[in-house]
Amino acid sequence: MTSVARKPDLDSREHIEAFVDRFYASLLQDERLAPIFLEVAAVDLAIHLPHIKDYWCKLLLGEQGYRRHTMNIHRQLHGKQALVAADFQRWLELFNATLDTGFAGERTERARQVAASIAANMASSLPASG
Repeated sequence: MTSVARKPDLDSREHIEAFVDRFYASLLQDERLAPIFLEVAAVDLAIHLPHIKDYWCKLLLGEQGYRRHTMNIHRQLHGKQALVAADFQRWLELFNATLDTGFAGERTERARQVAASIAANMASSLPASG
């Protein structure tokens, strides 16, 4: 008889950091999103990933390490290249796929809900280009 390994929940910094690393590995291979992160935003991953890990630790664990304003950051990026609803939908698809393959539990489901809200808020808050 074999035992099925349980997927970890996003209930610790260690698990959140593992999730963010896996998510960004997927995101940075994506044809649609990779150019936005690597070329338009010119993200320095050594700086960006610790911020993102702190952000999710704040949202899911109540840690207070993240103090940046995410909407302003995305408005600046939007000024360089218009971000459209499909960009946020793709981000959410990759986010959920990463959750599905490696994580499960109450905080994981909370992350899924928060990510859906973030994607919807970003898509509706940034002015449409035209």
